[in-house]
Amino acid sequence: MKNILFLGVGKMGLPMAEHVAALGAGFEVQVHDVDKARKSLAESRGLVWCEDLLARTQACDLIVSSLPHDAAFVSVAQWVASHARAGCIYMDTSTVSVSASEAVALTLKTHGVEYLRVSVSGNNHMAQAANLTVMVSGPQGCFEACREIFAAWGPKLFYLGEAEQSRLMKLVVNLLIVQTSAMLAEGLTLGRKGGLDWSQMWEVLAGSAVGSPIIKAKAEQLALSLGARDFAPTFTVHQMLKDLELMLQAGKGLNVPLAQTAMTSQWMQSAIAHGEGEQDYAAVIKVIERMGGLENRD
Repeated sequence: MKNILFLGVGKMGLPMAEHVAALGAGFEVQVHDVDKARKSLAESRGLVWCEDLLARTQACDLIVSSLPHDAAFVSVAQWVASHARAGCIYMDTSTVSVSASEAVALTLKTHGVEYLRVSVSGNNHMAQAANLTVMVSGPQGCFEACREIFAAWGPKLFYLGEAEQSRLMKLVVNLLIVQTSAMLAEGLTLGRKGGLDWSQMWEVLAGSAVGSPIIKAKAEQLALSLGARDFAPTFTVHQMLKDLELMLQAGKGLNVPLAQTAMTSQWMQSAIAHGEGEQDYAAVIKVIERMGGLENRD
C-alpha cells in the first residue's frame, strides 16, 4: 500500500490524510482538492499536494475520497473508474446515498477497481484526535489490507459486509444523533416553560439513564446558562438536513416509515428559515422554543 491519493481535504479529509501520512514508511501520501484554497492549508500541515492528478491516479495503490454530497462522489468515482489501474482500491469515506453507492459499485467493478465503502462516525474534532468510529463494507480482503489505515483514524472498527452495509449503518447512527437533538429540544422546552432551571436540567439529564455521550457533549456547549449557549457548529443544520434527506430516501426505498425523522427535517428547515443554517444542528432547540412561545437568549 505504497502510493496513496486523498481526494477532498476538507474538515474531515484533511485530518484523516494527516494521520495516514504520519504512519511513515510504506505510505507515500499525496492530496488534492477542487478547492485550490485548500492547498496552502494542506501544505502547512506537512502534506504533499498532487500536481499531476492523472499520473498519480494511474499509479495509485489506494485512492481515498472525502466528499460533500452524492454529485461530487459520483463524479470522483467516475474519474477513478476511468483512470485508476485494475486492482487499485478506491475507498470513499463520504456520507452518501445507498443508491449512489450501489451505482458506483457497478461502474468500478466493470473497470476492475476494488471498492471499500467507509463510513466514519464523529465530527472534525474527533477526526483530528483520531477518535472516529470506522464502519467498513466491501471486499473483506481489501478491508484486511487497510487495517493499519483504519487504526490511524480511530480505535473502534467494524466490518459489516460485502456491499452497502456501512452506508446504511451511517444513516442509522446519524438518525439516532439527530433524533436525540429533537428529543432534547422538546424536553428542554417543556422544562423551561414549566420553570425548571436551564443548567440544572442539563446536569440531571447528563447524570440520568438518558445521559448518552451525545447528550454530554451537547451539555458542554449549551448547559452553562441561557445567555452563554454556544451554537458554534460541530455539524451544521445544513449538513444535518442533507443527511436527513438521505435517511428519508433510504426509508422510502426500504418501505420503512420514518415519521419522526420527517418531522425533524421540517424543524431543521425552520432553523434555516430563521437564519440558523450555519449553526450547530442543536439549533433545533431554538425552533421548538419559538414554537413554545419562549424567547431565545443567544
